[in-house]
Amino acid sequence: MLQDGKLYIGTSRNPDDTLNKGEYLELKYGNRHGLITGATGTGKTVTLQVLAESFSNAGVPVFCADIKGDLSGIAAMGEAKDWVSKRAEQIGFSDFAFQEFPVIFWDLYGEKGHRVRATIAEMGPLLLARLMDASEAQEGVLNIAFKIADKGGLPLLDLKDLQSLLNYMAENATELSGQFGLISKSSVGSLQRGLLVLEQQGAEHFFGEPALKISDIMRVTNDGRGAVSVLAADKLMMNPRLYGTFLLWLLSELFEELPEVGDPDKPKLVFFFDEAHLLFNDAPKVLVERVEQVVRLIRSKGVGVYFVTQNPLDVPETVLAQLGNRVQHALRAYTPREQKAVKTAADTFRQNPAFNTAEVITTLGTGEALVSTLQEKGAPSIVERTLIRPPSGRPGPLTDAERKSVINLSPVAGQYDTDIDRESAFEVLAARAQKAAEAEAAKRAAEEKAAEPDSAAGRWTLPGFGDAPKEASTTGSRGSAPRRTGGYQRETVIEAAMKSAARSVATSVGRAIVRGILGSLKR
Repeated sequence: MLQDGKLYIGTSRNPDDTLNKGEYLELKYGNRHGLITGATGTGKTVTLQVLAESFSNAGVPVFCADIKGDLSGIAAMGEAKDWVSKRAEQIGFSDFAFQEFPVIFWDLYGEKGHRVRATIAEMGPLLLARLMDASEAQEGVLNIAFKIADKGGLPLLDLKDLQSLLNYMAENATELSGQFGLISKSSVGSLQRGLLVLEQQGAEHFFGEPALKISDIMRVTNDGRGAVSVLAADKLMMNPRLYGTFLLWLLSELFEELPEVGDPDKPKLVFFFDEAHLLFNDAPKVLVERVEQVVRLIRSKGVGVYFVTQNPLDVPETVLAQLGNRVQHALRAYTPREQKAVKTAADTFRQNPAFNTAEVITTLGTGEALVSTLQEKGAPSIVERTLIRPPSGRPGPLTDAERKSVINLSPVAGQYDTDIDRESAFEVLAARAQKAAEAEAAKRAAEEKAAEPDSAAGRWTLPGFGDAPKEASTTGSRGSAPRRTGGYQRETVIEAAMKSAARSVATSVGRAIVRGILGSLKR
């Protein structure tokens, strides 16, 4: 059943339920992206595991999110469960064998895998605005904040860096508005409240260093298999906006860092985007356009993106048009929207004259799907009703002890487990404020000393002979408050510190950093 250069997905059936032929995904078209859809409980997770295993055996690294914990079993040897053995026999899968796969577990919270971090600067203003649900005006202020940071040599690494920069912008809004455009204090205040919400949702675990190296999710083992990076997302799904934004950030980092390779014999990486609707729900038009642009262009860098979702309507048409390999599990058609989804799914396939695609979609059994993949010259195959092959790894979750063992033996063990807090915007601004405060204190001391009466050493002083006591020289006859010796109002410590920082920004201490298509750093 297995063939070189092809990934075996399952075996199709004729309308009379007899076996038809094996259904394959051409490895050379693996970077042409794909879509896995179907209602809850129809077998999408098993299909995802089957594809991840197949890509791994072909030497292609895989990144996928584990929403329910069921995907973690891919790291363990498969088990002879009744349905597994029955399905292998049912489709005539004579080459079937149990296997365990090289897995690296990741977790934004560091609980079920290695910590995953990104810096604020890497995230960029567009994705950060999406994460904070910022308005257009607030997004504009965020863009100004990043510009100030670039010009002023202020590294933005974690949440406190951005918070300190926003404080600085609020206190110097008038002066900075003249240089960078209008900075509304109300917009800054809203962003500060948004940062507080992010912190309460646990986003501070994500922002910081050491940041994830893309090379660590593109590993190939000594025996030539691609490592499967599994992101523990069960807790992360409690904050769906952070989940969607994180995966989109990772996709944009891949786009920025990887070189152009054209159409390779096999992908450099396959990226499974589970619960894809979370990316597009309430997304602004500009974000959808840029996602479509990334999906369209990233295939030339050898990356295949596979969206996994319940309903094909969850993915915008502009993105849907880029997805060449399709696996459609059963859909329900109880409501008008569900009926529209069935029709949409059926219309995206190259029709098979042997059956009515729209009717079959609603009658597919668990583990059964309509499959169409890109064949010779990149043309989609005729859709076939297919029984998906069983996975070789264990279907279902690992135990806590098994997961811990895999994490301890990981090739990246110890690299991401300890936070690094190097000098960044927070420390730089604090140091400037401290320096300005010291300069102000020294200036005041000098002015007070200059205001004292000039008395020679050892000179006798008597009241009424021109040498009044120090108290008399600084207070009025009735004990009134001291008067300033100068004719101007001196700056406060904070004002002096902030103006000093503003001058540093204006002189462009650091070289502006070019940002990529989704606003992340172009390193």
